[in-house]
Amino acid sequence: MSAPRRGNRRPPSRRRRPVLDGARLTAYDVLDGVSSRAAYANLLLPQLLREREGDLTSRDAAFATQLAYGTLRAQGTLDAVLARLVDRPLDALDPRVLDLLRLGSHQLLDLRVPAHAAVDTTVALTRAIVGTGASGLVNAVLRRVADGGDRAAWLDRLDGDAEQRLALATDHPRWIVGAWRDALGGEEELEAALFADDAAPEVHLVARRVPREQLVEESGGTPGPWSPYAVRLGSGDPARVPSVRSGAAAVQDEGSQLAALLLTRAPLEGSDAAWLDVCAGPGGKAALLAAVRPSGVRLTAADRAPHRAELVRQALRGEDDVEVLVADGRTPPWAPGSFDRVLLDAPCTGLGALRRRPEVRWRRTPDDVPPLVELQTALLDGALASVRVGGVVAYVTCSPHAAETVAVVDAATRRDDVEALPVAPLFPEVPDVARGEHGQLWPHRHGTDAMFMALLRRTR
Repeated sequence: MSAPRRGNRRPPSRRRRPVLDGARLTAYDVLDGVSSRAAYANLLLPQLLREREGDLTSRDAAFATQLAYGTLRAQGTLDAVLARLVDRPLDALDPRVLDLLRLGSHQLLDLRVPAHAAVDTTVALTRAIVGTGASGLVNAVLRRVADGGDRAAWLDRLDGDAEQRLALATDHPRWIVGAWRDALGGEEELEAALFADDAAPEVHLVARRVPREQLVEESGGTPGPWSPYAVRLGSGDPARVPSVRSGAAAVQDEGSQLAALLLTRAPLEGSDAAWLDVCAGPGGKAALLAAVRPSGVRLTAADRAPHRAELVRQALRGEDDVEVLVADGRTPPWAPGSFDRVLLDAPCTGLGALRRRPEVRWRRTPDDVPPLVELQTALLDGALASVRVGGVVAYVTCSPHAAETVAVVDAATRRDDVEALPVAPLFPEVPDVARGEHGQLWPHRHGTDAMFMALLRRTR
């Protein structure tokens, strides 16, 4: 059979596929990853921005970041608005449609995006991602959101008591508002703390094997006010800093640096030659301990997850007299009393790092707390068994929740061979850090994650 004549071919369609807004598409892909695969936005978004670097301007990347993080942070408030406008339960919607409605509503309620731009671009995304039928629903709902005014106008319409209104205004689940109130000891700082928890955090660097002054010069940042190794960046890509690329410096919240330094500042009598980081992954605190330890101190870093232990090995690459083990701190393989100082950065709800992981506030529930407390208690028992008599254990969590912090430590100090040491005197340069005998950092007070710090000594 002869080839068909060129003139017999159908002429190409003159219809063009819509050109989608790259920033909004990237933000949607982050929302979809979080909702469909339980991804973490702070890991997924940088990956997408790297992959699309040639298609997105720096302004597009900044807008995508603002959209993705802002929508995830405001999810509960956005859902409260949408629930009044959709004629079925939100969980009955196609998850993709719900994410698109959230994305459009965030632009309408929280950003200075003109209504026509927010609605039209979201409808175009819906048509391309889900289909024409869904785009009609999205168009109708978003127009009703726009007709209702800004966030303040919508908050006036939503039902609830004072605490629920505060939760909606600050984009926190109600149970987290209650947990922060308990940790702060009342109402006086509560609203300021919650709003600070919504602000985009600065990037903090840690100078491990480079003078801080050099890191300040390389990065264009400023010295951190609390840690002698911290540099704070107002803007810029930390991956472009030479010392970060070489591994001599790294990204690490200043509060996390202080939590590691707590172990080094604890008073100690007798031997001081063996340190342990019992839940070391991914290795940031272990790397700082390795950099600042006195000569002759051997550091052991352990994590029960092999892939996290491998991250610790990478963080400690180039350090002498260190070992990395795959081990469970609840049933440690080393002999009891093997270490002089032990750091336990316990797994927790992560409520202290909500600025960096905005989706966690809606992913966590009160039901997550009891099993974590059980794990934290068992790990602290293992850490206390691992330290010698007279040695110290630093117990830290990236959460201010009383059940994960004060309650776990108080249970340990009820033993007759454990005593708590005051934390605040070890950080005289850090104001308002005391939480009883323990320490508590806050975004609104210190510009750090809400790290809890306690120090325990084995007495016999």
